[in-house]
Amino acid sequence: MNKRSLYALALTGALAPMAANAECGEISVAEMNWTSGGIITGVTEFLLTQGYGCDVTVVPSATTTAITSLAENNEPDIVPEFWPNGAPAYYDLAEQGKVVKASDAFSEGATEHWLVPGFLVEEHPELATIEGILNNPELVGARFHNCPDGWGCRIANDSLVQAFELEDHGIEVFNHGSGETLQAALVSAAENEEPYFGYYWGPTAPLGQYDMVSVDMGPVNQEAYECNQDTECNEVGKTGWPAAPVFNVVTTDLAESEPEAFELMQNMTFENDTMNGLLAWHANNDATVDEAVVQFLQNNTDVWMDWLSDDARANVQDMF
Repeated sequence: MNKRSLYALALTGALAPMAANAECGEISVAEMNWTSGGIITGVTEFLLTQGYGCDVTVVPSATTTAITSLAENNEPDIVPEFWPNGAPAYYDLAEQGKVVKASDAFSEGATEHWLVPGFLVEEHPELATIEGILNNPELVGARFHNCPDGWGCRIANDSLVQAFELEDHGIEVFNHGSGETLQAALVSAAENEEPYFGYYWGPTAPLGQYDMVSVDMGPVNQEAYECNQDTECNEVGKTGWPAAPVFNVVTTDLAESEPEAFELMQNMTFENDTMNGLLAWHANNDATVDEAVVQFLQNNTDVWMDWLSDDARANVQDMF
């Protein structure tokens, strides 16, 4: 049996959990309804099942669904890639001692950017800074690609557009109607080596597929950043983008009853570049989430083996 078949069997439950850690009981793991969340859940399921002998149930979920379930039912036991900015009630649950942050899902957090293509910066290094773009709007196509209406980033971007006076510098602001067209504009410019200047975030497939440069917008000004996200605040200001927190969350009950599973989640952090690349592979190959999990496991054993206890590592090492 080749490695891909072996992993596929494990991920679909066709392989029985390892018996060496039979003391591990039933664990429920949320699966967020986006690709990176699904990948992290798949990796979590595989390691808990095959490494620790846990009986894992995967629960389809989303940010609001997960926080509501945690508040009302104290489950699922593990919520990978949880974005607390989208559910402030998380901090209330943490203060009440119901949940705990096990680790950062991504080493750099979630990132937001104003981007230009790498080839443009190679030709015109000044475009790596916002000042260089404002002084040379024609080099980036004299257009800024903005978020769709209704997205949280639209509010912040509108404030930054005002603070940096983009339109006064001859840069048209194009407000996209959907995430699909926002992505399509970036992809088209990168593939055809055309001028481009716009917003995007990570980890995402396009940041793994294309050479894009994050524009230096200056240091983070937390006061300005908070104002820029508030539609009732008029003192918008210039600031760089701070990283957004993204956690692997577990219930306090799980942390106490399954300390080895909790330790695994404490160790589990994905490098941003790794996830960008994995999402790019998923998109380029029209792959399933399970296939992306396999891709990660096959090509990053040095990373995830370090997340495991000695016993769990021994349970899975012969599979690779």
